[in-house]
Amino acid sequence: MYYHLQNRNPWTGPVVFRVTDARQLAIGQPDVSWLDSERLNVRAPELSPEASRALAAGTLSGVSAGHPRWQDAAAFYKPEPRKKRVHLLAVGDVGGTLLMALKLLGGDCITAIGICDLNEKTVARWTAEMGQIAWPWDYGALPEIEPVTPENLFCCDVFIFAATKAIPPVGSGVQDVRMAQLEANRPLVEHFARQARETNFKGLFMVLSDPVDPLCRAAWRASNAAPDGTLDGLGLLPEQVQGFGLGVMTARAAYFAKQNSRFAAYLTEGRSFGPHGKGLIIANSVQNYDDECSQELTRLTLEANLRIRDLGFKPYAAPAVSSGAMQLLLALRGAWHCGSVPLGGVWFGVRNRFTPYGLEIETLPLPDALFERLRETEKMLQDIG
Repeated sequence: MYYHLQNRNPWTGPVVFRVTDARQLAIGQPDVSWLDSERLNVRAPELSPEASRALAAGTLSGVSAGHPRWQDAAAFYKPEPRKKRVHLLAVGDVGGTLLMALKLLGGDCITAIGICDLNEKTVARWTAEMGQIAWPWDYGALPEIEPVTPENLFCCDVFIFAATKAIPPVGSGVQDVRMAQLEANRPLVEHFARQARETNFKGLFMVLSDPVDPLCRAAWRASNAAPDGTLDGLGLLPEQVQGFGLGVMTARAAYFAKQNSRFAAYLTEGRSFGPHGKGLIIANSVQNYDDECSQELTRLTLEANLRIRDLGFKPYAAPAVSSGAMQLLLALRGAWHCGSVPLGGVWFGVRNRFTPYGLEIETLPLPDALFERLRETEKMLQDIG
C-alpha cells in the first residue's frame, strides 16, 4: 500500500480512493468524467518508483491531504475483520422488509441488527417475530435482532436511515413521489447526521429513504456544518455516506431485459447510473450503446413503481431487498455494488466497492451519447441543492 497525497477540493469526492489510472491523481475536482476513461483529459503526474509499483499492484491510494480528517479516512477502509453490527432507524414497510432480508441473508457478515422506531410496539413486534426465525438446531446462525434506543443509534458499524415523514398515498396522482418526499425527509436525515457528528460515528451512514441522492448530500452537509454554518470537515467523511437506491433500478432494468429480446444485451453488457428516480440512466450496453433503446429501457425502469401503484399497492418490497439488503451485504463483503457516492459535490449512483486502499469507482470507456446523459444528470442533481 502506498499513499499519494494530493491537493484537491476535499469536499467533492471521497477523501481516499483506490487509484486505477494515474490521471485520477491530477484531477482537482472529481466529477462524472471520472466514470469515463476516455475523458480523463489530464496529464498523469510523475510518480515515484514506489507509487508506480503500487499502481501496478492495485495498492495505490489517492488521498485528499487538504481534508482535516484524511487520516481517519484512511482508517475507515481498514475495519476489524469481524462481523458488523447494524442499526436500522424505522421499521415501516421498507424497514420491515429490509430487516427480514438482512436477517435471512446476512449471517456471514452481520452479528446483530438493532432497530429503533417511534412506535415502541412496532419495535417489540419485530424483535419478537425476528427472534422466532431460526434454522432448526442451528440457532445462532442468523443475526440477532435487538431494540436500540435513539441515544445509542450510532453505537454500531452501519447506520441505516429508512425513516420517512410522508409518502403520497396510492391514487394521489403524484408522479414523482420521491421528490415530493424531499422537503419532508430532509430535516429528519439532517437531525441524525448531526447526531452522528456529535457521537464521532466511524461507520457507514446508509441512506435508503427517498429521495436517496439529495438526502445523502443533505446528511453530509448537516454533519459537517460548524456552528456558523461553514463546512469544517469534522463530521461524516464523504465516503461514510452512501445512498442505496440504484440497486432496484438495476434489477428492474434486468426484469424488462428478460422480457424483451431488444434489451437482452443489458443482462451482460449494461450499466445503470444516477439517482433512484428522475435522472436515472440505463445503458443497454457500454460496448454497443444504443441511445434509443437505452432511453426506452430507462423509461420502463422509471415507471415500474407506478405500475405497482396502479395495482393499488405501494412499491416497497423490491427496493427494500434489491437496493437495501442486497447492496449493503455486497458492500460489507467488499464486493462491487450499486450505490450513490460523492462525485462532483453531489451523490451519484455508480458501480463501486470498498477496498483496503480506498473507495473504488468503476471507470469505463463510454460513448459520447451516454456521457452526455451523465452530464445532464449531474447538473440536475447539483441544481436540487
